[in-house]
Amino acid sequence: MKLLVIGGVAAGTKVAAKYKRVMPEAEVTIVTKGRDISYAGCGLPYYIGEVIEGKDQLIVNTPARFAALTGVLVQTEREVTGLDSHEKKAIARNLRTGAEEIYEYDACVIATGASSVVPPLEGVRLPGVFTMRTPEDAIETRDYLKEHQVKKAVVAGGGFIGLEVAENLLAQGISVTVMDMAPQIMPGFDREMADYAKRHLEKKGIRVLTSTKLEGITGSQKAEGVKTDKGFLPAELVILSIGIRPNTGFCQEAGVEMFKGTILVDDKMRTNLPDVYAAGDCAMVTNRMTGERQWSPMGSSANMEGRTLALALGGEDVSYPGVLGTGVVKLPGLNGGRTGLTEEAARAAGYDVETVLAVTDDKAHYYPDASFFATKLIADRKTRRLLGIQVLGPGAVDKMTDIGVMAVTFGGTLDQMTSLDLAYAPPFSTAIHPFVTAVQILKNKLDGVMESFTPAEYMDGAAADYRIIDVNPAGPTIPGVTYVDLNKVQGEMPQQGFFGMGKEEKLLLVCAKGKRAYLLQNRLKHYGYTNTKVLEGSSFFNIIRTGKAAEKVTVSPEDITRVKALGCLHNKGTNNFNVRVITRNGKVTAEENRCIADAAALYGNGDVVMTTRLTMEIVGVPYERIEELRDFLAGAGLETGGTGSKVRPVVACKGTTCQYGQLDSYSLSEKIHERFYHGYYEVKLPHKFKIAVGGCPNNCVKPDLNDFGIVGQRIPTYNIDSCRGCAKCQVADICPMGAAQVTDGKLVIDEEKCNNCGRCIGKCPFHAADGGTYGYKVYIGGRWGKRTAHGQALDRIFTSEEEVLSVLEKAILLFREQGNTGERFADTVSRIGFKKVQEQLLGDEILARKEEIVGASLHLKGGATC
Repeated sequence: MKLLVIGGVAAGTKVAAKYKRVMPEAEVTIVTKGRDISYAGCGLPYYIGEVIEGKDQLIVNTPARFAALTGVLVQTEREVTGLDSHEKKAIARNLRTGAEEIYEYDACVIATGASSVVPPLEGVRLPGVFTMRTPEDAIETRDYLKEHQVKKAVVAGGGFIGLEVAENLLAQGISVTVMDMAPQIMPGFDREMADYAKRHLEKKGIRVLTSTKLEGITGSQKAEGVKTDKGFLPAELVILSIGIRPNTGFCQEAGVEMFKGTILVDDKMRTNLPDVYAAGDCAMVTNRMTGERQWSPMGSSANMEGRTLALALGGEDVSYPGVLGTGVVKLPGLNGGRTGLTEEAARAAGYDVETVLAVTDDKAHYYPDASFFATKLIADRKTRRLLGIQVLGPGAVDKMTDIGVMAVTFGGTLDQMTSLDLAYAPPFSTAIHPFVTAVQILKNKLDGVMESFTPAEYMDGAAADYRIIDVNPAGPTIPGVTYVDLNKVQGEMPQQGFFGMGKEEKLLLVCAKGKRAYLLQNRLKHYGYTNTKVLEGSSFFNIIRTGKAAEKVTVSPEDITRVKALGCLHNKGTNNFNVRVITRNGKVTAEENRCIADAAALYGNGDVVMTTRLTMEIVGVPYERIEELRDFLAGAGLETGGTGSKVRPVVACKGTTCQYGQLDSYSLSEKIHERFYHGYYEVKLPHKFKIAVGGCPNNCVKPDLNDFGIVGQRIPTYNIDSCRGCAKCQVADICPMGAAQVTDGKLVIDEEKCNNCGRCIGKCPFHAADGGTYGYKVYIGGRWGKRTAHGQALDRIFTSEEEVLSVLEKAILLFREQGNTGERFADTVSRIGFKKVQEQLLGDEILARKEEIVGASLHLKGGATC
């Protein structure tokens, strides 16, 4: 018996090894295109994340080791190009020599697997663009991200491999965006389960874009970004994980019956050709529940198909029953498992479907690291047979899924599973197993004991006309809705109903996970309430939409004040806030900009606005998400703030690059930012203290309307001996202030009019005005707002940056020491007198008392209200 196996990896090596054990005398040959015949394809993402450290760990068996272990002849780097089922031979091309080779067989197994789909789009062959199918893919990806110190990546494809790659890139400190053209990630899960996973990923810092089409990859020498139908995504690394395609190109001409590239097989893994079989990712099997054709390219099913086929070829009467679509995936801080039919697939198959979403403990709640399972069960109403299960949770979702596999496989009904004797000990489970608890909840629902809305129904608006009742154990939790203390719903019912709830009123009962809502419903039914619904998964799983109720402010005044100090400004009439993100004089990097935009999409309403002080505000952030947002921003080195009676963020013009600029405004303002915004962050002042740096006397950022303003100067130097007294003087013509005039044949400068803009310097063709001294003009006591005041300029023009910084520090110290709580610096200057203030600023006495002034208990509640 000559068995020819075309392809290796999972199904091919399995059928070859098992058949050789069943029929030791058989001549078994594997012919495969690659150099490796058995590798850990499902482990590739974990090599990228260095969970799997060595590349050799990805290779399960080398050709030599496999041949020695099994007795199978292994021929690598041979690509089969044709199959003649009449002559029983396969034609292959030796990829090393180019020679054609013929392989004869008595039985032939096609196990060629599948390859990654690479769409015919611009840039897909650029360096930095990878698929994730072979060890070489993972090895090259890891090498590339280290060599190029990748900071931002895009994963195209939200399936299991794509999400696992995203998790491992995130673990390497890389900013990751996952995009998929489908409306959800995680195919094989129902949409509400996928939506929960999406929200979880976003909380962990992975940006997820669904319904987003890949249109190309940009870059000249390497990948620099991704073009989508929703816009541009910067990326130094792009992973294409948008699907796989069966490697069956040679089969069409051979007459193999196929569907969309997959080989159709029966329960014996036979194709339509005599003595030709197929298994693994290239084969289309059936769904064992519906009997319909189903492609399930999984390593687990490939191995089982290979084993079944080997036994059948060895003469045993065995059949492959088909797949359930079982799968499990690891995400950052969350795992997902599923088997059987989804709700949508069950309805399409003609079942009368009922579902439930149960959030339970995954082990005894008091045991360390106890967490949750969010379990969705799908069942047939008529027979009460379990049709499918989907589970999310940080722990052993595979165990829950595997129990579901057994139940679905053997046609288990809910009634049969309400008392399953499953293993229990606090480190492993709850006394009533989470699977059994979910079964019991669904049974209650089918029996009418519990009436509820599923998360999917709630997403679709089924509860739009229901009044939300908050029954959370921790007290009032949902802003703007009625809170009911479950413990007080007992005894004699008040005439107006408990907590003002009408007995005929539509009431949506929401707690933390669903249990207390069910308990409240049970009690309300006892008292004659007829129209209550429990929200399955409650606020743990769902985003609660309170509608008009949300307009009621439930955040306490104390908390509004507290978060204002963090840079979070209350949106009146709501529980939302604008969160102020600090910039360095209005300058942010491209990476910081992307982080702010992502934060706005994740935590706010998607809008970002600029303030007049060149900070940025993320709009519409719910109170309860402020800390999440601040943590997210901190990951990019960003901070919130810019409020209160203290030194405020500095503003500056672009004097560094402007044609009129006379100083490096960016550099100076960054020094001010670090030395005084950060350095004096904990120092309380009578009121806010604003600083502006202008590069020239054009005053674009209005330095003289700030508490402390700095204006760049260029004080011209004139050589009167070089002046020719020209009738048309170039210096006089360029002067915007009219300070330069030719009088009695010589240039005369009116120093009272000259603002030291420096425009005249270098304009005289006879070099009468070639030089000038750079300097800094300082204004104090300016302000704008309800009462405006122009600052007064100090008498000196400063020529050193350190002098200016020293004067600024003295001004802050003077304001703290001598200002009255609640007054602006302009008021302090006016009250003390400009001359006395100037004397102190130009002297050193106040700076000598810095430690005493900063340490004093002053202005515990300043005058700033925003």
